[in-house]
Amino acid sequence: MDTSERIAQFRNMAEADPTNEMAHFSLGNALLQAGQAKEAAQSFQRCIELQPEMSKAYQLAGQALIAAGDNSAAAGILTSGYKVAARRGDLMPRNAIADLLRKIGAPVPEVKDAAPEPEIPEGAFICQRTGRPGTQMDKPPFRGPLGQHIYETISKETWQQWVGQGTKVINELRLDLSRDEHAKVYDQHMIEFLGLEEFVASQRK
Repeated sequence: MDTSERIAQFRNMAEADPTNEMAHFSLGNALLQAGQAKEAAQSFQRCIELQPEMSKAYQLAGQALIAAGDNSAAAGILTSGYKVAARRGDLMPRNAIADLLRKIGAPVPEVKDAAPEPEIPEGAFICQRTGRPGTQMDKPPFRGPLGQHIYETISKETWQQWVGQGTKVINELRLDLSRDEHAKVYDQHMIEFLGLEEFVASQRK
């Protein structure tokens, strides 16, 4: 499925069910990848209206607004997103949002009720997604380099969070994982949720 087909698919889903935040999130991603930054920002903002705790949507909305040349609007939404990410302890989106704020010369807010930085015991397994200590999985969740990388870098607790989120993705996007194009949509959401974009990109070189 090429980008234009993905955009059409997610646009249809968002129009069929305007309250489906995952459809708006997926549409925003597809539009952003197609270079349609202004429309992408609108989709991410609609996702945020429906799910105000989705810190990744703030990050991507800000990124899209910057690409569209609207740094003022980007600063506002990134500032809100930073506060959400800090409060929830979403370290990767928080750090990415901070980088985007610095990029456009906007201040990074101080958050009084931010989740405390964890004390990390010596030798603890550190989850790459959260930056927090966790439990390593007993074995890779599936075969191949990506499964091995997840085993080496993602905690069991974070993986279980993805399993819950993945179920929501399947249900809300009406995915049939026996179809290759649907399985690719599911995998893309998993990669984004776990913060594995750089690893996946490195495997394609």
